[in-house]
Amino acid sequence: MRQRRIDQISIFERFAKHEIGQELAAISLWIDRHPAIVDLVMADLCQRKVLPTGREGLSADAVLRCAVLKQHRQLSYEELAFHLEDSSSFIAFARLPLGWSPKKSVLHKTISVISAETWEAINLLLIGEARREKIEDGTVIRIDSTATDALMHEPSDSSLLLDAMRVMDRLLEDVRELPGGASFTWRNHRRMAKRRAQAIQHCRSESGREALYRDLVAVVRESVAAVERARQQLAHHMTLEVIVWRAAVKQYLPLIARIIDQTVRRVFRGEAVPAREKLVSLFEPHADIIVKGSRKVQYGHKLNLTTGRTGLILDIVVESGNPADAERLLPMLERHVDHYGAAPRQAAVDGGYASANNLAQAKAMGVEDMAFHKKCRLAIEDMVKSHWVYRKLRNFRAGIEANISWLKRSYGLRRCTWRGLAHFNAYIWSSVVAYNMALLAKLTAT
Repeated sequence: MRQRRIDQISIFERFAKHEIGQELAAISLWIDRHPAIVDLVMADLCQRKVLPTGREGLSADAVLRCAVLKQHRQLSYEELAFHLEDSSSFIAFARLPLGWSPKKSVLHKTISVISAETWEAINLLLIGEARREKIEDGTVIRIDSTATDALMHEPSDSSLLLDAMRVMDRLLEDVRELPGGASFTWRNHRRMAKRRAQAIQHCRSESGREALYRDLVAVVRESVAAVERARQQLAHHMTLEVIVWRAAVKQYLPLIARIIDQTVRRVFRGEAVPAREKLVSLFEPHADIIVKGSRKVQYGHKLNLTTGRTGLILDIVVESGNPADAERLLPMLERHVDHYGAAPRQAAVDGGYASANNLAQAKAMGVEDMAFHKKCRLAIEDMVKSHWVYRKLRNFRAGIEANISWLKRSYGLRRCTWRGLAHFNAYIWSSVVAYNMALLAKLTAT
């Protein structure tokens, strides 16, 4: 049976005198003072029915601590497994049994089940303590948006079609290993698809490119038909292997149909396919097309985040689609009211959030000074009490850029390395919690 936590601290537990070791010691002490967060992780482990893998299985406390270590130091599972065996500070922080360290597969299996909701609940406990200790009261906030890339390559119609061909080729090769599929035959077009995709990248004439696309779409459709034939041939077999194979087919075929459809519309019919209808990745279908001004297009999800005077991340939202900043100001303020029970006294935001309606609604919610970085035809006197207050809030808002930069450089918010929308959300929140724990440790030490 999985343990909730190891209550007795080992006499061999010691942290290095180095700054990182002392920071881990402070975070460890904070986790010890809040046993409720271990219960949240334990509930995730029990709900997902993760077996207590290993000699006795990692305790829920150890799983949480390993997850924080991974995000705090931005380690791969393999690197984390090494440091948990090699570093006395890491071993002390993770509360592992003496002389035993988990493998990377165990770490992956357990850490990946901690949900985004659990990480968000942990963050609420963290900012709640910061409020009680009068470190961060949430009365002065700043809001901004950024984007985090999904784990995918930059898409094009030809690369998406080639990805579809590779997936179907693997599915068709697996058929021969399944009960009832030994006699199945099909024509493998993968090499031809790869040549056509490469030729499309270097073709300069529109007519030549369209002809290459017609060949590529034709062979992809032929492979789709082969997968359908294989599914019919295996229809009466109910072994576990066949059920898993059919589940993969059910997942990928509708996505491949969307890829073919958007290629036909864009290349052959000359249509401008709306961004909300585009599929940009076969493996990360949840990814959105994010355009922020004249900057490079990103593929992932837009984030809106709120920070306080200390730099603690009070809230973060993973958006769906690419909503305008102006549409997200009031929802972010409403979330702040839900968390703190009252609107902030002062708020500073980027000019993209500015509108007369947003200003009026923020004032009605109880925000006394609502400063937009760019005035956007709004009078300073309508936003804040004085020009001096406006200048102070405008300068205060600029600090959120440093918070975002720190999150991206040191806590992995530049690109999510976990697959799937649920894991994307969990990755974002786990990075925020690791960031806040480290920052709170610094704030309480001073």
